[in-house]
Amino acid sequence: MPRYLIVGASAAGLSAAQELRSSGFSGELVVVDRDPYMPYERPPLSKSLVPGTTASLTPLVDEQKLRDLDIDLKCGTGVRGLDMARHRVELTDGQSLTAESVLLATGARPRTLRVPGAQLDGVLQLRGATDAWKLNDRLAAGGPLVVVGAGFIGLELASAARSAGVDVTVVETLAAPLVAALGPKLSSWLLDRHRAQRVGMHLGIDVEAFVGRGAVEGVVLTDGRRLPAQTVVVGVGVEAEVDLARGAGLLCSDGIVVDEFGQTSDPWVFAAGDVACQPHPHLVAPGRIGHWDSALRHGAAVGATMAGRPTPHSAVPYLWSEQCGGVLQSYGRHRAGDDVVIRGSIGSDRAVVVWLRSGVPVATAGFGAAREVRAIKSLIEAGAPVAASVLADPTIDLKQLGRGVLTPAPCARAI
Repeated sequence: MPRYLIVGASAAGLSAAQELRSSGFSGELVVVDRDPYMPYERPPLSKSLVPGTTASLTPLVDEQKLRDLDIDLKCGTGVRGLDMARHRVELTDGQSLTAESVLLATGARPRTLRVPGAQLDGVLQLRGATDAWKLNDRLAAGGPLVVVGAGFIGLELASAARSAGVDVTVVETLAAPLVAALGPKLSSWLLDRHRAQRVGMHLGIDVEAFVGRGAVEGVVLTDGRRLPAQTVVVGVGVEAEVDLARGAGLLCSDGIVVDEFGQTSDPWVFAAGDVACQPHPHLVAPGRIGHWDSALRHGAAVGATMAGRPTPHSAVPYLWSEQCGGVLQSYGRHRAGDDVVIRGSIGSDRAVVVWLRSGVPVATAGFGAAREVRAIKSLIEAGAPVAASVLADPTIDLKQLGRGVLTPAPCARAI
């Protein structure tokens, strides 16, 4: 009986495992993950404070479903190496398993901040449940909290902590938060909402050092200012977990390089999710799409391919973020030079932005406007031109426009 082995019980890894079964793979299916807990959803860890118990975690897949699909899940088990010549996987528990095919779904890890004091107690990163529980315990004792990095995780955490009554300050190198993802207009609007929540914002500046005697007590900025801190969370981006792949000699460049079907430079190994540097019709060049929905979809596509149904991953990239009492959603990827359309006007409780390229919608982002954002996603998928005046007019039902006017076209027309 053939054996397939998946490294990483992540969104991509378990999505691939389920799709392997759905696509007819009946051999032995083993999933290993170094995290000791049953697989859980990671997005909630930054969107709300998570009490220190496994009961507070949202299961990624029901245990009974794993049993029904005959998936052998080994929690708390990592991989020491891949024997490419003998097609064997060396596990940290001493086992050595032969596999006909391997999928790497190892995800990404937080980048470290190499400044004095980074090892002080209370300077944390947020990747897994243990990190979230430690953070929750510290914040339960009070603030102030300093968040280094105004990315999605940093801003989500800042918003969640403020909702819990914790004093929060955010430090960001760039002059505006999430400007690359949201553009300057929506970035500025989001900044105002965080400030209205009384989140302190120090933009366009770096951290010089963390200071304290044994535990962190303050954050020193490069202009000499010192911010008081009972807890610090460093969220300055992530990097792909490629150590295993690189050690095995696989081609890596900002992730594990794969083709449109998830196959790496060695046909024995596939990669999916946040770790994969993939070609995609909505990217200018192969790259990583580090978001939950894309990890699920890429994992499923690669799982189908491994089962003998070659399936490329071409879905419009999607992300969502819970901040300031609402939900920010985005579809597609915009570029410098795209035309920007504001739908209606950006108000205190909602905002919608659309990016056009040669008159074709290629990306959108919105806060408090889920229905409109989904409608614009359909226009992006259709790949047909839409007048900027139509998109800007809030009285026009874009959902009906997509149904009645546009003819679906290949996804490639949207780039």
